Amino acid sequence: MDYGIFDHLDQGRDDLTALFEDRLRLTEAYDQAGFYAYHLAEHHATPLGMAPSPGIFLSAVAQRTKRLRFGPTVYCLPLYHPIRLLEEICMLDQMSGGRLELGVGRGISPIEVGYFGLDYDTAPEMYREALDLILAGLAAGRSGADLNFTGVHYQVAGMPVTLAPRQQPRPPLWYGLSHPDSTVWAAQHGVNVITNRDEAGSRQITDRYLQEWRALGHDDSTLPRMGMSRHVVIAETEAEALGIARRAYKIWRASFYLLWDRHGMKPMNVHFPESLDELAALGQAIIGTPDQVGEEIRRQSEAAGINYFLCRFAFGDTSYDEAKQSVDLFACQFGTARFRI
Repeated sequence: MDYGIFDHLDQGRDDLTALFEDRLRLTEAYDQAGFYAYHLAEHHATPLGMAPSPGIFLSAVAQRTKRLRFGPTVYCLPLYHPIRLLEEICMLDQMSGGRLELGVGRGISPIEVGYFGLDYDTAPEMYREALDLILAGLAAGRSGADLNFTGVHYQVAGMPVTLAPRQQPRPPLWYGLSHPDSTVWAAQHGVNVITNRDEAGSRQITDRYLQEWRALGHDDSTLPRMGMSRHVVIAETEAEALGIARRAYKIWRASFYLLWDRHGMKPMNVHFPESLDELAALGQAIIGTPDQVGEEIRRQSEAAGINYFLCRFAFGDTSYDEAKQSVDLFACQFGTARFRI
């Protein structure tokens, strides 16, 4: 089992300079504690995501950390020209010494995509085309060949590719999903996956992924990472942990729903209850002492069939000191060496 970090980088305080610095200090703590990777969301026009250009923040992460792998989860591909993003991917992978984890998707919110003047129904086609172009560009960068691509939305002919990723053949791919059928494409392309589903939903996804992986003739020892994320707060006492989590979750949830509520819409394929206690009862928040949290993470990981667990330590108005306390107590509970158990 490997452990990682998921971060919306949501707005919990007015001073953005301080928010960015605190999050960068936390990535240093994740690095020192031995987490596998830091996964950063991309959102637009919402306080849920204050890193709408994740590559900029991740370039700072590359400089502030030494071993921690990192990446967007996910780049919303229809919002970028794929050639520009191809070059950014290569730069980040080279700047970090080959630590980029490349998350890709179409963007979960039709509201956010709409602000860019895009039709949400067209986004899946743009996503697939952009990904094909980016993968072709990464291959061209390795081989020294010119990039040629003809699609409905993107075309390029005879373009010299002067950048290549440090990792060969390319940085690992990641995809966020909520439905078992989405594992078919992921398994066919060896893509790592992350879900926010509850235990039962996560188990459906991991069982299906494993089924598809074996049907392709692959060995279980080469199985990509199948991850599940949870809000996690750890303190010396359960009461302290609950106090922090209840306060911070209220703010995080308000940010999550702000844009949806403004447009009179409901998020697709996801629901977060009003209270932290309801979220914890669903198993989607794990709050308490190191022993309590450790036992619950181990139980859920086994029940869900995952091989990668993502902690969301910083959310809402969680302070640096509060999140750092969770990181330190987690490290004491699970040990070092990338927390393999």
